[in-house]
Amino acid sequence: MTYLFATTLLWAFSFSLIGVYLAGQVDAWFSVLMRVALATLVFLPFIKYRGIAPKLIAKLMLIGAVQLGAMYGFYYHSFLYLSVPEVLLFTVMTPLYIALLNDVIEQRFNPQFLFVALLAIVGAVAIRYQGIDENFLTGLLLVQAANLCFATGQVTYKRLMANQDIPQQSVFGWFFVGALIVASICFLLFGDTTKLPTTTTQWGILIYLGSIASGLGYFAWNKGATQVNVGGLAVMNNLLIPAGILVNVVIWNRDADLVKLSIGGAIIVLALLLNQYLNRNAINKA
Repeated sequence: MTYLFATTLLWAFSFSLIGVYLAGQVDAWFSVLMRVALATLVFLPFIKYRGIAPKLIAKLMLIGAVQLGAMYGFYYHSFLYLSVPEVLLFTVMTPLYIALLNDVIEQRFNPQFLFVALLAIVGAVAIRYQGIDENFLTGLLLVQAANLCFATGQVTYKRLMANQDIPQQSVFGWFFVGALIVASICFLLFGDTTKLPTTTTQWGILIYLGSIASGLGYFAWNKGATQVNVGGLAVMNNLLIPAGILVNVVIWNRDADLVKLSIGGAIIVLALLLNQYLNRNAINKA
């Protein structure tokens, strides 16, 4: 759980950095390409080429292509239609996708994971709600597509690495290679070269997001995902919401209902504690 908490704190700043300094100013596909390319460079020195099954490499690349490459495409474009708090709020469905995807793969229904995921969603929804406008539907659909990609990657990576007896840092570079292929193709097809970064602030944010938030962040998050159960992973996804809104309010002075933020955050923490309690009881009874 330590990896997931640490990454949550790290990623809490990413939403505002994108929404305030990049969205609408820097081409979204270029931002995606830069972020993925820098993250790939971080792990290239550690990547292992020999002794790794080609099938494992292909699966890692496919997971990276979906969880990072495709997800970022939807995610960055959503900031063109939604505010930072709205993007955060609309990520509430990720835990439900994680729980349901896991059950579909295992061909069973686990009410504990679904209940915990739903409770976390209630907490996230309690944080903030704003009236809809003409951009609502487009933004909502983009975020949900990003959520589905992110959830799919987490569930499949967790299952793939569960039976691997190798250091994760030695193969995680392949995850970013898969994402880089998608990002490169999308930029070549849809990128706008007239909207490249023009300030040192924009370049600095892209470097930070690529090397730290993505490079170290995704490794820590996916490694953490292998150390918790699906219910805990689902809840940790929604802790990003109050953390991200809190950073946005404190640093960039965005409006937010602090009472609702506190209530929603408390519900999410309750869901996390409940999942830990139910899981511990299940182990003790086994």
